[in-house]
Amino acid sequence: MSFPSPFWKSHNSARMNTILACLLVLAISMPLSDASCFYMPFKPGMSNGVVVGCLDGEGNVHEFDSRWRTEDCDDCSCSKTGIGCCTSYMTPVDYDEEKCQSIFNKETCSYKVVEKDDHSKECPVHSWVG
Repeated sequence: MSFPSPFWKSHNSARMNTILACLLVLAISMPLSDASCFYMPFKPGMSNGVVVGCLDGEGNVHEFDSRWRTEDCDDCSCSKTGIGCCTSYMTPVDYDEEKCQSIFNKETCSYKVVEKDDHSKECPVHSWVG
């Protein structure tokens, strides 16, 4: 009676190294993501008496599996369980707050950190979250 050879012996070492490298990248990158997300339980969005998607907080209906960006720069999606949203921008957290201030631009969905006394001069930011 013969048994199939174990997984690690049946694949060449280059393929195994590639798989291990991908797993390592995934393990490292997951904790680096720090997006601010929230979830809204499903509220049916109706059209002609038929449920076609999700009803958001402003009363808009979004089709199932659709994606959109809100006026507050959140990226949202509709599923049969509800609406999930995450911020689309990074927030500066490590900069000189005595000398500088962060300014949010809703048109570009991004922050700019500038000197309080001269907004034409940008300040260095050492960490961002989001």
